[in-house]
Amino acid sequence: CLGLEYKVSWKRRVQRAAMKIPKMERERLVVLFDDLREKGPIRKEWPNFSELGENHYHCHLSYKWVACWVCGKGQIEIEVYYVGSRESAPY
Repeated sequence: CLGLEYKVSWKRRVQRAAMKIPKMERERLVVLFDDLREKGPIRKEWPNFSELGENHYHCHLSYKWVACWVCGKGQIEIEVYYVGSRESAPY
């Protein structure tokens, strides 16, 4: 995908949830968004990265905080659908 940039989107509730997590994790979330935009949905260099199901992924921003996203096969749009505590994560 040389030169290809992914489009990263998130719903308003994800944006609100992101404002409630600690500042350090919010900063890591910005870096994750940049990585997703530049490199795509498979981010094995992130802590505890895993595929949650078909085209669904997650990683840890820290021990307690996670982000989850989806990207359809062959698509360039990535939707971050959850940011929050790992205890409440939808997996």
